[in-house]
Amino acid sequence: MGDSGEGLIDADSRIQERMDELARERAEKRAEVVRDPEAVRELESLRLARTELQRQFEATTHDGRRTQLKHALADLEKRRKDLEKRVSASK
Repeated sequence: MGDSGEGLIDADSRIQERMDELARERAEKRAEVVRDPEAVRELESLRLARTELQRQFEATTHDGRRTQLKHALADLEKRRKDLEKRVSASK
């Protein structure tokens, strides 16, 4: 009868080892996804600024202000592309 208990212990240890392995794999995937935190922060900042400028552009009727906002949006898009190229090159 002692042998059946050993089988359960072996099964439990195999399950625990598999759970540990899966946890390690998940941690490694999360670590790979996180790039340069400063670049991620800057990209998020550019995205938020673009959203706000786009909102202003849609609400503005004055042609001069619309032109300013259009140029600002183009500049933000250029900065975003340059930053994404830098992040891609550093991988």
